[in-house]
Amino acid sequence: MDEVRVRIAPSPSGNLHIGTARTALFNYLFAKKNNGKYILRIEDTDAERTSQAYIDNIFDSLKALGLKWDEGPDVGGDFGPYTQSERFDIYPKYAQILLDKGFAYECFCTPEELEAEKEEASKNKQAYVYSKKCENLTESQKAQLRAEGRKPAVRFSVSKAQQAFHNSSILHFDDLVKGDLHQDTSLIGDFVIMKSNGTPTYNFAVVIDDMLMKISHIIRGEDHISNTFKQILIYEALGADIPKFGHLGMILAPDRSKLSKRHGATAVSEFVEKGYLTEALLNFVALLGWSPSDGAEIKTLDEIAQDFRIGEVSSSNSIFEYDKLNWMNGQYIKKMDIKELTKLAIPFIKKHNLAELTEEQLEKVIAATREPITVLSELEHDTSYFFGKDIEYDEGVKEENIDTEQAQNILKYFASQLETYDFDVPEKLHQQMADFRTYFKENYGIKPKVTMWTIRAALTGRTRGADMGVILEVLGKDKVKYRIEKAIA
Repeated sequence: MDEVRVRIAPSPSGNLHIGTARTALFNYLFAKKNNGKYILRIEDTDAERTSQAYIDNIFDSLKALGLKWDEGPDVGGDFGPYTQSERFDIYPKYAQILLDKGFAYECFCTPEELEAEKEEASKNKQAYVYSKKCENLTESQKAQLRAEGRKPAVRFSVSKAQQAFHNSSILHFDDLVKGDLHQDTSLIGDFVIMKSNGTPTYNFAVVIDDMLMKISHIIRGEDHISNTFKQILIYEALGADIPKFGHLGMILAPDRSKLSKRHGATAVSEFVEKGYLTEALLNFVALLGWSPSDGAEIKTLDEIAQDFRIGEVSSSNSIFEYDKLNWMNGQYIKKMDIKELTKLAIPFIKKHNLAELTEEQLEKVIAATREPITVLSELEHDTSYFFGKDIEYDEGVKEENIDTEQAQNILKYFASQLETYDFDVPEKLHQQMADFRTYFKENYGIKPKVTMWTIRAALTGRTRGADMGVILEVLGKDKVKYRIEKAIA
C-alpha cells in the first residue's frame, strides 16, 4: 500500500467518548503528517444498541473538534458505502470464499450446546476453546441438521489458517506503538465470522471493510489487541495485504481506574456543554501519551500534526488530569479574540437579560471576567451582577463588608459623591475612584483595598470580581446609585 489511509470507525452505541476522540485525533494527525487520507466509517452492525441520536453525536462531535474526514457517509468516496449496515450484501461473498478455501466451516451448534461446552471447561478449570465438533460434518449430516430447522453460523478455522501461513502456533506482529506482540493461536479457538441470522461479526466485518477501503494503518485502543490476531489470520486466509497496526494505551482517571462519569465529563459533547473550547480539548488530548518535540504544550492542530510521530507515542496508559485540562482551557480563554470569545460565551449566559447591554458592553464584561475562569460555564455566575437591578450576596459578605459602621460610612460618602462622577468618560471615572480611595486612606487610615471591598460588595455582592472601573462603567450611574442606597438601607 503506497498511500497512507487511516480510518476512525466508531460504534454508535453511545455519545463519542473522549477515548474514541483521542483515537480519532491520532489517526487524523498520522494522516496529515504523511499526506494521507482520513476516513470515517460508522460501524452500526449492533442494531439493538445503535441509535440515530448517537450517530448524530459522533458527526457533531468530530466536526466540533475540527477533525475533517476525506471520505465518509456524508461526503462519499470511492470505497463506500461508509456505514456497515449498508454493506451487508458484501460480507457473505467473502465468507463463501473462506468456506471454499477450507478456512471456514458451517457450525450448527445451538446456544445451549455451546453453553454446555463452556460449563464443562469451567468445571475442569480450563480456558474455553470451541470443540470444533462441526468442522468435519459431512454434507448428509449438514442436510439433516438443516431439516431439523437449524441455521448454521460460519466459523473461521484458526488452526488451518495458522498451519497454512505460520510454522508454529505463535503468531507475531510488529505494533507501531508497542513493538513485538504475540499470542498462541491454539488458545483462540475457532470463532464465528457470520452469525446464523446472516449478519457478520465485528472481527469479520472490520477486516472486509478495511481490506476493500484499502486501509493501510489501523490505530486504535489496546483493548483491540486480542482482535488483531484473529484479524491477521483472516487477512492471510483471503490473500489480502495486512495493514500496520498501532495500539494506544488506555485513558485512565486520576485514581487510575477506568474513566467514568463519576470522575466528570467523558463524552466530547459533555465537555463542550460545560464550556471547554474544542481547540483546548484537542490540544490536551494530543498530550495523552505523546509529547511535542520542543516541549511546548500549547499548540495548534496544524502544529501538532507537523510534529506528530506515531513511533514516539507511549505504550503505557495515560492519566486524564482534569486539573491540567482546566488550566489549559483557561489559557485558551485568556488568549482568545474577545469578539470570538463573546460569541462562544453567549449560550452560557443567556439566562441573563442580554438585551440590557450593548454589544460593546457585553464584550467589556467578558473581557473583565475571563481572567480567572477555566470553563465558559463559570461565566453564568461570574457575570451575573452585571444584569438586573438586585444582586445576591455571597455568604458573610453583607455582615463583614456592608453592615459594619465603617462600611456604612464609606457607602454614605460614596453616595454623596455619585452625582459628581463622570460615568461617560472611563479615564475620568478611574481617577475619581482613585481620589475616593485616597480620601479614606489620608483621613481615616483605611487601606484602599478595604474601601473598594465595601463598594464592590455593595455593587456585586462579592469581594472579588471584575475591574471596578468596568463594573461602574457597565452598570451606569442609575444602577450604581440604586444598589448603593439599598446597601445603606
